[in-house]
Amino acid sequence: MIKKIFAFVFILISSVSWSQDNTASPYSYYGLGEIKFKGTHDVRAMGGVSIFNDSIRLNIVNPASFSKLKSTAFTIGATTSTTNFTTAAENEKAQRTTIDYLAVGFPYGKFGFTFGIMPYSAVGYKIENTVTETDNSERNRRNFGNGNINKIYFGAAYNLTNKLSFGFDLGYNFGDITTEYIESVYSPIVLQLRSRERNNSKLTGVSLNTGFLYKTKISSKLDLNAGLTYHPTATLTSENTRKIATVLYNINGIELVGEENDIPMDNTKMKIPAVFTFGLGVGESKKWALGSEVTFSNNSELTNRFGSVENVAFENSKKVSFGGFYIPKYDSFGSYFSRIVYRGGFRYENTGMVINDTRINDYALTFGLGLPVGYSKINLGLEYGKKGTRANGLIEENYINVTVALSLSDLWFIKRKID
Repeated sequence: MIKKIFAFVFILISSVSWSQDNTASPYSYYGLGEIKFKGTHDVRAMGGVSIFNDSIRLNIVNPASFSKLKSTAFTIGATTSTTNFTTAAENEKAQRTTIDYLAVGFPYGKFGFTFGIMPYSAVGYKIENTVTETDNSERNRRNFGNGNINKIYFGAAYNLTNKLSFGFDLGYNFGDITTEYIESVYSPIVLQLRSRERNNSKLTGVSLNTGFLYKTKISSKLDLNAGLTYHPTATLTSENTRKIATVLYNINGIELVGEENDIPMDNTKMKIPAVFTFGLGVGESKKWALGSEVTFSNNSELTNRFGSVENVAFENSKKVSFGGFYIPKYDSFGSYFSRIVYRGGFRYENTGMVINDTRINDYALTFGLGLPVGYSKINLGLEYGKKGTRANGLIEENYINVTVALSLSDLWFIKRKID
């Protein structure tokens, strides 16, 4: 058991460095970056519906699920994303592979406990354009950004009754986000020296997530599942720095920095918005289930890291998810395919960003397979979606996410019968 814990902690610490640069979306420029899905890939394959639980699978969306565990559960997930970025005139492609979460949970009577790490948001973009100013000068502008906010958390849950459970997780959020702006003058004369502005934000803060799960029989075969989670507003402290410099690039593309000045910047407070989710579904135990969830996010609390941005506003948002699973015969001895968990779903989200008076929406179809390996599973998933639009000078993202996760179960806390 001790070896397993040490191995987990080693991977946990190492994963902090792996989570850098895990998005390529230009929309990650705004607010706290691109908000990541905070659940395991089996839930993601059902459109994000998180109200269905079992005794060997760790559900990190709703902390009330921790007390449902009957064995120690370990899970880790990764995603490979391929995205096409399209404007009215151009088309680009980007690919990223990221670690999405790593967690362990274990039961203790009516209690359940868990701890792990996951990204809250990510920043990663490269934008370049050339404009002609009113003085007829032609200027090239390049924007870069990278970094992320991670969350290390500890959670606990308790079975209030046989049907109702309550849980919470307490997280420490930390991250480092850097943005860079470089401007070059090409006309009426070409200037070799370019101006560079580099901003850095170091963010830290504590957050809380609470949840309830309820399950009861509505017929001899059918179960009713209900769940809700509430994430109150959390505050992050952002330590901000800004450096202005002149730069020059040699024939090998190496950047040479000339005069550099530190610009005093005030530390700021930023909000992680309050989020409320409610879900309802029906199903037959170990056979099938179908449900829906609605999430309300108070995204009007979001602000940009270095003041307001022109033509950008934040409003409260809503996400609707539909999904479920089907198992032909979970205890089949003759057919492996009958024991596979087949998952599917759909989600639609108004992200809360309004750019050039246009709402940025995100929607996707999801599919997945849970491949049994003893009491453990290899979870594969596919997500096909679209975010944004080409209208009003904006960018449309068409993406395909391929996910893979390991969900391992073991019995750690069993008393020996023979010494």
